[in-house]
Amino acid sequence: MALKVVVIGGGSSYTPEIIEGLIKRHSSFPVTEIVLVDIEAGKEKLQIIGELSKRMIEKSGKSINLSWTLDRRKALQGADFVSTQIRVGGLEARAKDERIPLSHGFIGQETNGAGGIFKAFRTIPVLMELAADIHHICPDAWMINFTNPAGIITEALLKHSQHDKVIGVCNIPYNMRHSTAEILHVAPEEVDIQFVGMNHFVFGRRVFVSGIDRTQEVLEKLKQGLDYSPANIVNLGWSSTFIDALGLLPNPYHQYYYQTEEVLKKDIKAFEENGTRAEKVQELERSLFKLYTNPDLHDKPKELEERGGAFYSDVACSLMDSIYNNKKDIQTVNTRNNGAIPDLPNDAVIEVNSVITKNGPKPLVVGPLPSSIKGMVTHMKAFEEQVIQAGISGSYNDAYIAMLMNPLMQDEKGSKLVLDELLEAHKAFLPQFN
Repeated sequence: MALKVVVIGGGSSYTPEIIEGLIKRHSSFPVTEIVLVDIEAGKEKLQIIGELSKRMIEKSGKSINLSWTLDRRKALQGADFVSTQIRVGGLEARAKDERIPLSHGFIGQETNGAGGIFKAFRTIPVLMELAADIHHICPDAWMINFTNPAGIITEALLKHSQHDKVIGVCNIPYNMRHSTAEILHVAPEEVDIQFVGMNHFVFGRRVFVSGIDRTQEVLEKLKQGLDYSPANIVNLGWSSTFIDALGLLPNPYHQYYYQTEEVLKKDIKAFEENGTRAEKVQELERSLFKLYTNPDLHDKPKELEERGGAFYSDVACSLMDSIYNNKKDIQTVNTRNNGAIPDLPNDAVIEVNSVITKNGPKPLVVGPLPSSIKGMVTHMKAFEEQVIQAGISGSYNDAYIAMLMNPLMQDEKGSKLVLDELLEAHKAFLPQFN
């Protein structure tokens, strides 16, 4: 039986990881065809990634037909799964998302604050078009989105596109689970973390190892400086008071909201001395693609793990495998709330442990939000809804309110200043605002 996976953003430096994940799972997820898709600007990278992927498949001895193309609609014909890993405007756009807010004294980061808002604004129209294509060309295909900000994008698609089979994935719950296993000296598959919240604003409520509650032990380790940050975030550590009072596992992105001043100082210093994270990633990309062109390279290079999104693809491949096989295992995904957290709307997208079935994720009930995070989580969800509204409407006022609502902005004049500058800087990628 044919099983086809289409990778949108196939020229991404992350693609070798998804190829590796599909090869690794071939016995349970017997993909017969992979098509890598990109745009004209990514043509050269697509060629390099396509040739490396072919070498990886040849080395594996698996019977998988791989091709690459700029013709998205043709690629989608007969697709069973479509994964999305795009960056509208490329790393140059990311650099602007980081530099412009920082130049005005606000945190500039690719998925948080003003930068995250604009990444969503650029991405929503493009993925809405893609979702429309999927709906008409391969309506039964599952769209697995790991384009950031993953939660906002997934909710925008589930609320405003015709395609309903959309799931968002992120590597943060994966990182938290694996790092927790490391500090407890157990295998990752023995660790279960009960997650509560939203993408990049998710907390660990309980940690179980083989069914035994070891939450308190992990919280104690956190106070000693446990780090489960991805490569793009420097861990600043948490105070004992914060961990004791919160009673939950924070995730690495929480430093932007709970250590704002310290992060801002650090980022401004780095920005002045070495440039932004985007510029570092550009250097890393150049060296990765240099490696990728080596005709003797037949594996995913270790250096790829230096990217902040490393392991996204592993999460996506596990999800596809579980849907295809109706595994009914538990994975952490971005999906509709459907009552899992009663404090949030049913149609809100949350990051939650879900039973993965052939009909998609069934979120496990989390119950009411702990009082220590209830205010922040409900505020962040209202903010995300506002970003989606602005991303769809293209209304200046909607965008300004989104900026004002973000905890990293919340400044009447500063919000306008940063909004205007980013709208001008990204004009070419914001058709809804023009």
